[in-house]
Amino acid sequence: MRRVVITGIGAVSPIGLTAQESWDNCINGVSGVGPITLFDTSGFLVKIACEVKGFNPTESMNSAEARRRDRCQQLAATAAAEALQHSGLQISEENEYRVGVIISSAIGGICTLENTVRVIDKSGARRASPFTIPMMMPNGPSGLVAIDIGAKGPALSVSSACASSSDGIGLAWQYIKNGASDVMLAGGAEATICSVAVASFDRLGAMSRRNDDYSMTPQPFDKNRDGLVMGEGSAVLVLESLDSAQAREANILAEMVSYGVTGDAFHITAPHEDGVGGALAMRQAIDTAKLDITSIDYINAHGTATQLNDAAETRAIQTVFGEHARELAVSSTKSMTGHMMGATGSLEALFCIQAIRSQLAPPTIHYHTPDPECNLDYVPNKTREIPIKVAMSNSFGFGGHNSVLVFKKYMHD
Repeated sequence: MRRVVITGIGAVSPIGLTAQESWDNCINGVSGVGPITLFDTSGFLVKIACEVKGFNPTESMNSAEARRRDRCQQLAATAAAEALQHSGLQISEENEYRVGVIISSAIGGICTLENTVRVIDKSGARRASPFTIPMMMPNGPSGLVAIDIGAKGPALSVSSACASSSDGIGLAWQYIKNGASDVMLAGGAEATICSVAVASFDRLGAMSRRNDDYSMTPQPFDKNRDGLVMGEGSAVLVLESLDSAQAREANILAEMVSYGVTGDAFHITAPHEDGVGGALAMRQAIDTAKLDITSIDYINAHGTATQLNDAAETRAIQTVFGEHARELAVSSTKSMTGHMMGATGSLEALFCIQAIRSQLAPPTIHYHTPDPECNLDYVPNKTREIPIKVAMSNSFGFGGHNSVLVFKKYMHD
């Protein structure tokens, strides 16, 4: 069983076009919320989202490639290119079969699907693009990134709703740990800010409608929280065996030490009110890493700003950590990035790695009114400098999918 380290990171998010810009804005409490510009919201009850602003795909691919790729695929390719460059890894004939890719997505190219339906309705079936299926496929980001970089190891995607990219990172960790691969690019990509997705999530009662006062939303763990704000983006990590990283004298950012995964078997959209599945996944991750509960210094919570989720996650943390729960720094960076659906776990994993590197716990912004049901330390509104050796990232998805990742400060033997 090999040790697994992180040697590269890349991101395109609502608060930054690179990993570093995203992190800088995260610790500065910058909100990514704004009016939707990607489609006409006339007649919609939700008119706000966390869009990736200023993104130009032709800065990382040629215009022909960009036209043949859905926005989520463009975002994935850009984040993956940054992560690979950051890692300093060179892929050649000598190692190409030992490098794999897992870029996960909950929904895939839904905006391409929506646009194609409109084209067919207006102009007929013969006007559908031959690139529609490749642009729609949830595994499209993984396949295209593997082609872009020449990685011939495992190439796949995981679809477990909002836990997708965390599960993909967990699977990549297992591949390397068990010796199936030496390097894995793992993360997520999502671009769902289109009329079908926004209207449908709103009909679930899951979304904030504070269109005129969006500077105050989303509000994870706040008593007055009124739902999530949809986000988009991509984040990719380069996971590598310690032996491989040391052999090429790579810069090691952190060590990944555990992955916990469970299913609620309870409800297709709602978490169990006591958070039992999430609690079990956290406990599993802690036990797998052979850690004590007091070893965890920071939790990047799933924290969607929905009434049910935030209360259930709080109970789950209390169940697992007991008295230590009150000593933990627990924050929801979705207060800044919005909910990036299947990609959100990968960005939050990246934030955990950066928290360990910088010894900074990012804030939960928009937090003003405590909720008796959510009574932990949510690092309200301002980044806090604290010792962070071990950080946990929680991702809980529709369908009852619970995924927990644990990262640790890298220490030499």
